[in-house]
Amino acid sequence: MKKVSNKVKNIKDNTINYLKKVKKEHLVRQYIKDNPIFLAYILVNVINSTLLRIFTIRTPENYFAIKPIIADLSVIMIFGAFGFLFKGKGRYRYFMTFTVIFTAVCMINSVYYTFYTSFASFSMLSLTQYIGDVGDAVVENVLQLKDLIYLFAPFTLMALNFKLKKKNKKHLDVKTCKKNALKTLIVGVVIAAIFVLTLTPLEVGRFTKQWNKEYIVMRFGIYIYQMNDAITSIQPKINSLFGLDQALHEFEEYYKEREEKFAYSGENEYTNMLKGKNLLVIHYESFQTINIGREFNGVELTPTVNKLAKEGMYFSNYYSQVSVGTSSDAELTFNTSLMPTQSGTAFVSYFDRKYIGFPSILQDNGYYTFSMHGNNADFWNRRAMHERLGYQKFYAKKDYDVTKENTIGLGIGDKPFFEQSVEKIKKISQEHDKYYGLLITLSNHTPFSDTDKYGEYDVDIKETKTNEDGTEEVVSHPYMEGTKLGNYFKSVHYADSALGEFIDRLDAEGLLDNTVIVIYGDHDARLPQKDYVRLFNYDTTTDSVKSEDDPTYVKFDSYQYELNRKVPFIIWSKDEKYETEVTNVMGMYDATPTLANMLGVKHSKYVLGHDIFNIKDNNIVVFPNGNWVTNKVYYNSQKNEYLSLNNNEVISNEYIENNTQYTNKLLDVSNKLIVYDLIKKEEEKEKELSK
Repeated sequence: MKKVSNKVKNIKDNTINYLKKVKKEHLVRQYIKDNPIFLAYILVNVINSTLLRIFTIRTPENYFAIKPIIADLSVIMIFGAFGFLFKGKGRYRYFMTFTVIFTAVCMINSVYYTFYTSFASFSMLSLTQYIGDVGDAVVENVLQLKDLIYLFAPFTLMALNFKLKKKNKKHLDVKTCKKNALKTLIVGVVIAAIFVLTLTPLEVGRFTKQWNKEYIVMRFGIYIYQMNDAITSIQPKINSLFGLDQALHEFEEYYKEREEKFAYSGENEYTNMLKGKNLLVIHYESFQTINIGREFNGVELTPTVNKLAKEGMYFSNYYSQVSVGTSSDAELTFNTSLMPTQSGTAFVSYFDRKYIGFPSILQDNGYYTFSMHGNNADFWNRRAMHERLGYQKFYAKKDYDVTKENTIGLGIGDKPFFEQSVEKIKKISQEHDKYYGLLITLSNHTPFSDTDKYGEYDVDIKETKTNEDGTEEVVSHPYMEGTKLGNYFKSVHYADSALGEFIDRLDAEGLLDNTVIVIYGDHDARLPQKDYVRLFNYDTTTDSVKSEDDPTYVKFDSYQYELNRKVPFIIWSKDEKYETEVTNVMGMYDATPTLANMLGVKHSKYVLGHDIFNIKDNNIVVFPNGNWVTNKVYYNSQKNEYLSLNNNEVISNEYIENNTQYTNKLLDVSNKLIVYDLIKKEEEKEKELSK
């Protein structure tokens, strides 16, 4: 005990003596004077990473978080330590190189977050081939002034270096530089160690899984997230060598438990309702539920969809479950009832896996299956993936007459697309008894800037005003005019008109007989939250947004924004008016099980969703980032908090915990199913056992 006490006393005395020496000899001041470029490198890159979190994750918890700053600082210092080993200009170039790299990380993630509400991944590098096709959308609808703020970092270093060169500052000797390198490295490692010691098991668990990117950045900082992502992105290469047996075991156990837990009879009042009917599915680009029933100056925004929703079966609490693969993720989940992958996107990164798609199931039941899209067949790798899903024919851009005049946004406008598609469907109907077709629309795609091609639709507010002399005049208030959301509404009105003309043409050709139209929005339009605040809180007397103190002010926070991303799901037939609204929450992965039952066919046993008419109000919709929603609650996994959806009903911790565990397991199994190609492995195993 005495020896330990003496050692502690010696450490204490040495520390005090060193601090006295630092104070006496002005070592801190001297260090700052000797290493201005290095200290500037530290400061600007910590500021950049902090700004990124402030601009993206807008929560009080994040604003006051210390952990990510410590994590970022440790990374910057460890990399920066090696800069001292370079001489003269080489040292400046080293610090500048890493500053440019860190700045690029912040800028890319800033832009990426604006559109995807997530952080960038190395696994998405394979998608850069599509940037040329959507470049205008990125520039017009995503790139913002805040994304350029991070450039201050390299410019600060450049300015400081220029200033020091003018002063003809002398360089430190080699011995001192080596000491500085070692000391800086030690400090960086110590800071990293302190950070690691503060981590909880939950944080470590989520870090290894990586699917909740916002949570990781909020706890680990952007630089550690990005390094971990680089490792995770090569996981598919490693997975083919390791972990298959464990993944297959978890996969088999999951579906065994699922079958036991959801042991429904399989039949309900909607079973075989659509048996033998043709099916035309409209993949409605960026179409949100908020459009339905909306009017401007007494003119319906979506008269066609309003009519279909009223006459058909309208699922008003239907959620898209896309990740970074956007439209392709929607196609994956709708057709297979699986979730998007944790890394990359299934259509591009995992197109060679075994899938049991809804089209292939219908093909086995005597249907001819086809898909139609007026864009390049290889965009999102659809040519290869549609074949995997079971589409026998894919009509793409080369099969349509696309001209400059009939192009809107990324490609052919919906009206000419539908018009030309009717002729193709007519021929298919003559050659096949039953058919299933997917039509992917295009013109209602961001950036919604071709307003001159959408036709006339005002999104202002017109009021009739009586003047003092008794005359009347129409006064126009700008309301949504000139906003991105306003332009989106104009685009939506055009898309709705195109859909109406399409249905009329089908009817004229006799193609609506014994045919069911299914419509689903693929995902939300990713528009600014402030535009929705204006939509619900516009004051005509001031031509501006109401104050939050106004008693009529409608709160539209991040929770309302997330819930507002709902998309429609409608089943409509000319032959029968269902006039049914289903209000239970439903996800994209519930579409295949529900439709399969209505068509009287057996869906894949590897689905993740449910027939909504069996599970009813017990359903849960899982999102790729770990959030989930039920009829009672919307749960945010990043904030670890929830919003009650049922008159502030008190929700038990057990309810939250059980649903969160369900969510985590579902995401994990779905990802492994695709990455490890487990359906193929399971079929091979069953085939081997049957011999």
